[in-house]
Amino acid sequence: MTSAAALLLFSTTPTFAESKDKKEPKVLTAEEQVKLEEIEARVLEIRDMKLSNLEKAEKAEIKAELKSLEEEAKALNGSGLYISTGALIIIIILLIILI
Repeated sequence: MTSAAALLLFSTTPTFAESKDKKEPKVLTAEEQVKLEEIEARVLEIRDMKLSNLEKAEKAEIKAELKSLEEEAKALNGSGLYISTGALIIIIILLIILI
């Protein structure tokens, strides 16, 4: 079992070694592009507001809105799930053992 694990460890590591510069940007549909532009316009509108004139509750509401806009923008841009090589190896070993 040890030699099989060592073989798996050394054979899969080079296949996952890619630079992050090769990541292709996600192609957005027309409606996603429009939504992203709306989010950007709202963020710029909030940035231009005078926040010193607002009450504490209003500031908190704007902060929550900005947070939700950021999450929505990240979802549109396609932030993915990244698994390290070590975690992937552990998952594969657990699958082999448990199945």
